[in-house]
Amino acid sequence: MIDSLYNVDRGNYPLPAHIARCAQLAMCLEVSSSPKPGNIDRYSDYHDTRYEHFLASASAVYPVIEEAVSCENGVGRLIYNAVSESVRWQKGGNTHFGAFLLLVPFAMAAGEIFQEDETFTIQQLIESAYRIVKNTTTEDSVNFYSCFDAAGVKVNSVDEFDLKSSAAIDELHEKDMSLYKLMDIARGYDIIANEWVTGFKRCALCAELIIDGMNGLEAPKLNADINNVTVYAFMKILSDNEDTFISTKYDTDTAAYVSGKARGIIEEMYKSGEDFNSILPLINKLDQELLEKKINPGSTADITIAGLFISLLAGVRF
Repeated sequence: MIDSLYNVDRGNYPLPAHIARCAQLAMCLEVSSSPKPGNIDRYSDYHDTRYEHFLASASAVYPVIEEAVSCENGVGRLIYNAVSESVRWQKGGNTHFGAFLLLVPFAMAAGEIFQEDETFTIQQLIESAYRIVKNTTTEDSVNFYSCFDAAGVKVNSVDEFDLKSSAAIDELHEKDMSLYKLMDIARGYDIIANEWVTGFKRCALCAELIIDGMNGLEAPKLNADINNVTVYAFMKILSDNEDTFISTKYDTDTAAYVSGKARGIIEEMYKSGEDFNSILPLINKLDQELLEKKINPGSTADITIAGLFISLLAGVRF
């Protein structure tokens, strides 16, 4: 399915506006889907970050994604601008930082492909995005580092290019460290960085899950319900991948525990005849547990956003 050909139906709107709306809607759909264990959704808020903050962020970033469609380089600057717009329009802190790391190169890739031909395959899209991130520069790294103060992003302490060190920017220039090279350093402990350097395979898989779910091809009985399809895709990605946002905030054991719980729920669904509704009580129970413990699989949500974005580009409607 990764090689299936999709037509881009943008109506009478300019291409950048169409792609930006797909990105904006993807962010809104992800945060609205429920239950999504541990994460903010339309029914669950945190003390200092609310559902509305995510909606404000999704709305605010529209012009940056629109600009990205027409850009061949400047990934770091665009990510920085996206983060800046996000925090300028809401006071809930870091809402979509990881998502911007995926949406910006995907929007650039979509612009590159659709300028030539308004048909595409998911394989073409992820290959184009991969080429774009491989061609990043030291300037992209400098802009990327500037995001962290603006977004208040929690990071692991590392010996080389430490985000908490004032000398990091000088080190980046001295070693000609592109943003792609930085992501390669982080690939072992950050799933979004890993996506960058391994070709966005999880994002592609998530898109396939969503497209198949909406077309009635995925095994669970999802009834082409965009909420259920999104929750299922989120749970499936989480079950197969330890969430590095949890690892950073807590530890790898906690991340493994959450993925194990998600995997058990998915397995239970197949045991019960592939009925998605049968596992909703289990998902709700896990959601309550993680919310109480303040454990949120944020990186899985970012990959879900990317999957939704690709699916919307491919024509998914509901």
